[in-house]
Amino acid sequence: MSTYYYVHTGHRVGLDRFRRAAAVIEGLKDEDITLLTSDFRIASEAKAYGFLRAVGVDVVQNIAHIAKRGDQLIFDSDEHSPTTLDDMMHFFSKVIRFSDNSGEVKHEKEFLISPYLEGAGICNAIPVASKYFGTFNKNIDIAFFYGDDDYDKEVITHKEALKTLNMELLLGFYYFVFYEDDVIDTFKKIHENDAYDTVIQQSNVLVTASPQAALDALASGGRPIFIQRDDHSDEFQELFQKLNIPVIEGLNIIQLTKCIATIKQHTYRIIEKKGNQTTHFIKEILNS
Repeated sequence: MSTYYYVHTGHRVGLDRFRRAAAVIEGLKDEDITLLTSDFRIASEAKAYGFLRAVGVDVVQNIAHIAKRGDQLIFDSDEHSPTTLDDMMHFFSKVIRFSDNSGEVKHEKEFLISPYLEGAGICNAIPVASKYFGTFNKNIDIAFFYGDDDYDKEVITHKEALKTLNMELLLGFYYFVFYEDDVIDTFKKIHENDAYDTVIQQSNVLVTASPQAALDALASGGRPIFIQRDDHSDEFQELFQKLNIPVIEGLNIIQLTKCIATIKQHTYRIIEKKGNQTTHFIKEILNS
């Protein structure tokens, strides 16, 4: 019996689910788990994030071409329908699914990890890697990370307005060739995407459209401001309201400027270090 961990990734959806998986896998090093991603590029880089094996499967339906009936599946994606979810329960012996939907209805045969829900077969947790908890030198005043994907080059479209905010840019994993050249005069400094950890840890204020980056920054003692993109899910807004993370709809530079001006007076709620809670939940299920 094999165990697979599928995450939905790509240049249209970013790497938030993959970054969450990297936070989870650090506590599962003794488990024999194969990562499956919906694009091949991040699969080739997965070892650097703690995964022993990774396979690109292109589309979620291809999981069944790799796994065998009776295997175990950890599933982090919103690509399923009630029918496909039911099919997964019949194909796999155990299914552990991540959900960011506060209105989620748990399938009777699955196990859920959710920041909103509680009850039997549910782990109420917000997975954040342990490396983001601690005391860090905040030598970056304001950093901007739109996310790992910007297929429509929204940052380039708004570059003149963004220039007024005097921020440092963290490039995304899926940004296209010459992207950096188009914004080199817009930001104080440009960081490559492999500097993610350093920028998150050292930023006093992080303006981001990445939900996981906002959570990582909060754990690091930073002040995240979340940009809700039109092309991304808004399921984290309820969680961010609980954590008192400011949310701005789209790249509204006027609202963003006002938020930055008052951010030092803003009070955030502390995010608890509960990584072991998630991994303990998963281990218990996989080994039962």
